[in-house]
Amino acid sequence: MKFIALAYGFLRRLDVSALALALADITAPATRANDAEYHVIPAARSEELTPANGWPALDEFRTWSRSLGGPTSNRFSTLDQITPANVAQLEVAWTYNSKDGNANLQANPIVVDGVMFAPTAGHHIVAIDALTGTERWRFKPEKTGDRLDALPARRGLIHWPGNGTVGPRLIFTAGNWVYGLDPATGSPVAGFGREGRAALPTGGGVTGAVWKDVLIVPGFGRDVFGYDVVTGALRWRFHTMPQPGEFGFDTWQGQETGANCWGGMALDESRGIAFVATGSPKPNFIGTGHLGQNLFSNCVLALDAATGRRVWHFQEIAHDIWDLDLPAPPNLVTVTRDGKKYDAVAQVTKIGNTLLLDRTTGKPLFPYRLRRAPDSVLPGEETWPWQPDLELPEPFGKQAFHRDEITDRTPAARAHIEAMLSRANLGWFTPFEVAKPTVFYGVHGGAEWTGAAVDPRTARLYVSANHLPWAITIFRDDDPVPLVPATAGEEMYRQWCAGCHGADLKGIGMVPPLRGLRHRMDEAALLDLIATGRGAMPPMPMLGAAPGKAVADFLLVRDRPVPPARPGPPKYAFGGYKKLLDHEEYPGIVPPWGTLNCLDLNTGKLLWRVPLGEYPELTQAGLPKTGTENFGGAIVTAGGLVFCSGTRDRKIRAFAADSGAELWAAELPLHGTAPPTTYAAGGRQFVVVAATGGGKLGGPVGDAWVAFALPATAANLPAVPARH
Repeated sequence: MKFIALAYGFLRRLDVSALALALADITAPATRANDAEYHVIPAARSEELTPANGWPALDEFRTWSRSLGGPTSNRFSTLDQITPANVAQLEVAWTYNSKDGNANLQANPIVVDGVMFAPTAGHHIVAIDALTGTERWRFKPEKTGDRLDALPARRGLIHWPGNGTVGPRLIFTAGNWVYGLDPATGSPVAGFGREGRAALPTGGGVTGAVWKDVLIVPGFGRDVFGYDVVTGALRWRFHTMPQPGEFGFDTWQGQETGANCWGGMALDESRGIAFVATGSPKPNFIGTGHLGQNLFSNCVLALDAATGRRVWHFQEIAHDIWDLDLPAPPNLVTVTRDGKKYDAVAQVTKIGNTLLLDRTTGKPLFPYRLRRAPDSVLPGEETWPWQPDLELPEPFGKQAFHRDEITDRTPAARAHIEAMLSRANLGWFTPFEVAKPTVFYGVHGGAEWTGAAVDPRTARLYVSANHLPWAITIFRDDDPVPLVPATAGEEMYRQWCAGCHGADLKGIGMVPPLRGLRHRMDEAALLDLIATGRGAMPPMPMLGAAPGKAVADFLLVRDRPVPPARPGPPKYAFGGYKKLLDHEEYPGIVPPWGTLNCLDLNTGKLLWRVPLGEYPELTQAGLPKTGTENFGGAIVTAGGLVFCSGTRDRKIRAFAADSGAELWAAELPLHGTAPPTTYAAGGRQFVVVAATGGGKLGGPVGDAWVAFALPATAANLPAVPARH
């Protein structure tokens, strides 16, 4: 408690963001029971907002030379050949199969001068004729390990046009390297780094950005890096987990890992400010080794593009123990207030919030409401006293699971979930308790890494979301390993108990883990439980007195030596990521299970929400469309359409941007795995998407990119690109 009070005092003495200043006046956790239920950070006044400067011009949204559609990360295009009136005529124009492997690809491809650049399932980068789908060249970076960030251009790449002295470059990360290739040939640029690559100490994975001659690259492990885009020399490094002597270091009582940027970034080229979204502190669910506010985890970071200096930061969740990262790139937006336009940053989050912040100060544009959060009952843990509970912008995701949301699909499904929840903790920002499942939303969103698309003409934000609870259980994890050969008690456990509690004692589904049982149950209670059963556990008469005693000796670790207790907080682990699914593997809650949402950033109001995807067998049985868990992400066009895939039913869909009406759908080889890209080639507008399956939805994986367009012979085909 003393540390947290000191952290507040430290924040008071420094010129920091509006949120940090407001948090400095909130009482420490020890007194939170006496505090008011809510604390509101006022919205910035009109005179405090940053007037819009007109960047970028609308014509700049006609190209797609950076993944996510440009430096704003808004995934908007002024192309309008495809409209609500003709979208039903879309057909497959070409399919590209890389034929070098099968893998889940999550890159939004780029298209420059009729050439599409993208990664392949076999870890190559390829150039593809955007009109025909024919491969022009391929390049294979050196593979550096099997981590996710080892995939080349994992979540995107950049085409830099050059500066008049040096030519254009194709820039992407692969493992611990940043690569620069000649876009015409695929050959490494000799003058960039060493043989076309520069060292990236913490690995990469998301799309960087270029400001003048500075290449900004977020690190997958942590930190943000600034390179000379011509030479590849490192110019600056910002520590997302502050080091001694740096601002924010005192907000950590111990540092482990995390605060990394796996969601993405945006760049205000007109002001030279980079905006980076960061993840939660790690390990997930166990915060005893890093108490405190934990800056700069769960933050929108604004950095000076030239120097890496922090301009401002805004933290959504302090001391996040629920794995509720900021998962997506920020969107650079312009909103209207009282007839005037202002530049802002919109950040969608895993819990379904949209943080709307002034572009140059980080102050919220709507009152930012914090609510007093529950205390932890876990020995060694101290939850943060306040967490966000926003009214505006309206959340697009569910933020607390309640029993009235249990599925009513069938009586059997409801009974199954009710039994699973019989011993679970529920509620808003509920902290963890040893060996008891905590059920909450947000592990896979709300929003996910695919983030949002924004129409700059209307300030309408379009975001796909998941609505699926997870059950997370933690336990004491300091039991010594079993003896070899196995004792009689372990043999009987494996015969009679492991089917529910797991061979590793971590529990299966929501069955409680038995690791660390010696810390919460004595022999008499355990033997009584074995004999009589409890809840879903039946009596076990086959384990009589002697066998039961042997099992108890194994579970209570009396059949092997116990090492002395280590100093500090107890050692915890968690039993894995477990979705709340019914007996037939459908989500255990009432639909919708996945949605596409439209939010008006001017007013903060949701304009519409529609199910995204379906389970055909349930629709055929008479259920309304339920939506499905999804990981595709949307784009929006001047033609009045929102395109989105990533659903379990393997379809890409087009929706009316003004109403959410579903206007077209086409089946893909496998489910879509990244936001689409739209571009013009040969007088036609195309929409292309990775359809490689796998990933967090599971299932088979492939190697396909699929492009759609109106038929070339369509009557009165409008010309592209459109000019506005």
